[in-house]
Amino acid sequence: MNRRVARLRERMAESGLDAVLISNDQNRRYLSGFSGSAGWLLITPDDAVIATDSRYYEQSTQQAPDFRLQRAVGEMEEWIPDLLAGLAGKRVGLEASDVSYATYRTLRKAAESLPQGERPRLIPTQNLVEAIRVIKEPEEIEAIQAAVDLGDAAFSEVARRIEPGWTEKQAAWEMEKYIREHGGEGIAFDTIVAAGPWGAMPHAYPRDEAIGEGESVVIDVGVRLDGYTSDLTRTIVLGKPDDRFRQVYDIVLTAQLAAEEMIEPGMSGEQAHLLAQRVIEEAGYGEHFGHGLGHGVGLEVHEAPRVGKTSKDVLAEGMVFTIEPGIYISDWGGVRIEDLVTLENGRVRVLSRAAKLVNE
Repeated sequence: MNRRVARLRERMAESGLDAVLISNDQNRRYLSGFSGSAGWLLITPDDAVIATDSRYYEQSTQQAPDFRLQRAVGEMEEWIPDLLAGLAGKRVGLEASDVSYATYRTLRKAAESLPQGERPRLIPTQNLVEAIRVIKEPEEIEAIQAAVDLGDAAFSEVARRIEPGWTEKQAAWEMEKYIREHGGEGIAFDTIVAAGPWGAMPHAYPRDEAIGEGESVVIDVGVRLDGYTSDLTRTIVLGKPDDRFRQVYDIVLTAQLAAEEMIEPGMSGEQAHLLAQRVIEEAGYGEHFGHGLGHGVGLEVHEAPRVGKTSKDVLAEGMVFTIEPGIYISDWGGVRIEDLVTLENGRVRVLSRAAKLVNE
């Protein structure tokens, strides 16, 4: 059985669980290799089952050869009792953050349909698999690096070609098209392209508005490649930057480089965030940096660890996360610079390679 399942079994034992049901798509893929959009895993100390419907029988046997296939025929209430059979009196963990109340009721009803002496106990759990996923294996970092490289290339191509008159939507589409044409599964999230004052919104959406000469443009793009994701933000100017842009940009870049230099294993997410926040505060722009410094990236573009003002997550070797300070000023615009990094050999290693200020 694969090492990820073995690690989950160790966590099950530590949590007093006899079995766990995995419903989250990315946790299912992480443990089994199965990338289909529907299915459940049942992990016990001596068995691993994948339950999925006829659309995925062949795919699941190819991608998850270590798992015994249970054919899920009909509605969930028709096949789930068979999956739970044999777990009499056992403590079976559910992914509380993923299971809806309606699904929980179906599971509970299925358990209650079994003879009383054969019913399992359903136990809500949090972060059983996510706590394993947060430390990336070397091959995962390689996969993330490939996604990062494609995102860097997509940004660089568009930054080279973009000119006044392009719309924000056009720039976003050109990056997505590049990603698709060069092997990417798609974008990891809706691309952000925000020019001028629109860039004051950290999560702005691209509009049909033309980008003007001399306007700053915040570009935030992510790639999904072979299941793994990337996240990159750069802020560029179409033309010559004015003095205010240069000042704000330099503050954000200084904050980012300080964090990348000083973050180390053992720090909390809050301590890491403060490294950048203090630089911005000392420059007089503290009230204009309102979001966290970063977030974990892997199979999902937002996952553990959280790097922010109140985060108690402890940073460790093998974690992959963003470092993305920003300054956002109403009626003027914004600057954000984001790299994807990993902790390695006691310090940050930056995965992103795209140029940080282009078109100057």
